[in-house]
Amino acid sequence: MTVFDPSMPVAEIQAKLDAAHARQVDAEMGTNRYAFLFKPGTYGTAEKPLQFKVGYYTEISGLGASPADVVINGKIEVYNRCLLDGGTSNCLALVNFWRTLSNLSLNINGAGQDGCRSGANFWAVSQAVSLRRLNVTGGTFSLMDYCTAGPQYASGGFIADSALPATVNGSQQQWLTRNSKVDSWSNAVWNQVFAGVQGAPDDAAFPDPPYTTLATTPISREKPYLFVDPKGNYAVRVPSAHRNTSGTSWANGLTPGRTVPLKDFFVAKPSDPEWLINMQLLLGKNLLLTPGVYDIAQSLQVRWPNQVVLGIGHATLTAVNGATPLKVADVPGAIIAGVTIDAGLKESRNLLQVGTKKGLGFSNPANPTTLSDVYFRVGGPHIGKVDTALEINSDHVLIDHTWVWRGDHGVEGFTEGVNGDTQRWRTNTGRYGAVINGDDVTATGLFVEHFQRYNTVWNGERGTVVLYQNELPYDPPTQADWMNGSVEGWAGYKVGAKVKNHRLYGAGVYVFNQNNPSIHTENGFEVPDRPGVRLHHVMTVNLSAGTIDHVVNGVGEAADTTKIGVPVFVTDYPAP
Repeated sequence: MTVFDPSMPVAEIQAKLDAAHARQVDAEMGTNRYAFLFKPGTYGTAEKPLQFKVGYYTEISGLGASPADVVINGKIEVYNRCLLDGGTSNCLALVNFWRTLSNLSLNINGAGQDGCRSGANFWAVSQAVSLRRLNVTGGTFSLMDYCTAGPQYASGGFIADSALPATVNGSQQQWLTRNSKVDSWSNAVWNQVFAGVQGAPDDAAFPDPPYTTLATTPISREKPYLFVDPKGNYAVRVPSAHRNTSGTSWANGLTPGRTVPLKDFFVAKPSDPEWLINMQLLLGKNLLLTPGVYDIAQSLQVRWPNQVVLGIGHATLTAVNGATPLKVADVPGAIIAGVTIDAGLKESRNLLQVGTKKGLGFSNPANPTTLSDVYFRVGGPHIGKVDTALEINSDHVLIDHTWVWRGDHGVEGFTEGVNGDTQRWRTNTGRYGAVINGDDVTATGLFVEHFQRYNTVWNGERGTVVLYQNELPYDPPTQADWMNGSVEGWAGYKVGAKVKNHRLYGAGVYVFNQNNPSIHTENGFEVPDRPGVRLHHVMTVNLSAGTIDHVVNGVGEAADTTKIGVPVFVTDYPAP
């Protein structure tokens, strides 16, 4: 963790950031974690802008109480990653994961860059990447890198609580923008969702373009952030929850919420034993996880209302000996933010459990337990095994951006080709991505991919999801391996048979059965046929192999290889 001060020379800051990017630009499965934090002030000038790029497992954040307190004149960028021919071809953003940019003002300045790059700030990313509390001015903000050699694909992302200039969506397949302001938005590919965004495009022409626009966000709570007060003291601002809002939380002053001094946190490092961290949590301390990888053989227990666990620099908890790395009790207002949780070599029941099925269930609709930028990984840097990655049993929980990922590629045990894919199916195991048993749970930005049964199962009443993105597993060896009883395949999104009320806005399920292109999945979505269960703007799409026979409950034509890359849309289910 590095803290910059505005008195430092721009060249010195530039050199540190460039060195970190050089280490992290290809470190997709590495163990290094970085946080670069900027104290209040201005960095870079019109003549000497601060221009840098952000690699894997890197967080860039301002330390102001407001985004206006930290101003960067220059650029903060992510370019396509070129994977072939020594890094000169097959350039795309499909694997540009795990990076964070937040809580600052960026005045785009491309001085010294070539003509293509001079006018825009490029943020070419995919899942597990968040932009929060940004005020961007001075050019265009591009979510794809159209200056690097192709194919220039990009796979999705998340913006919240930000004010942006003209924004180029470009090749981004799916995206959620929440509680923000945009001057304009250029286009859509498959699934672009806006909730509580001032200046958002109208969605009346859906599916051409495929916009889904909600005037307000049903419930929102901004992610906690570290800041420095005028006396130089560190604290964490914990925003409060709000219903039916639009625009940024900071437009009219300090983000509503409470300030928690750093002394009320236990500041942990990866060498700290679990018993010490748990003792601090039991005593009522909040938890700040500094960058690194934490091996967790004994569950960390969040037991108290309003207790905060805040990870910095993509702090990562790795399950050891089948442990559940993190458990949250049935209490209101607990917050987990900025944490990545990895499965280990021995199967875990869960990676994160919120509440228990047998608990008394203390909850508060005005103060939901909240998960912000919490990411899950089953495989990648090593083989992983889990039954259900994320299990939520508590009522009144808010999920604000998560990526629940069973790895489709990685380093150890992830060899290429059919034999490697078969090996992955048998050894890198994850049955369910997210299982939601609690009532009145809301998700804004739910990304779940590649699990071996249902990717998401929603059993709770009155659930609401704003943007759902799913890709079915690549690697079932045969159709027999991909059967749900007598049904071909497991839907990417399942609402439980007993559920009476559910809402889903803007959702996509993708198929790419590269291991066996003959495999079929009967439905992308499966829901009970009840008037209170409603899906709005859902789609399936074929990426080049396999078939999804229907979008939802037998409705919608097949997403097969006759329409590669062409979505099959259902505007509303059931039809009005």
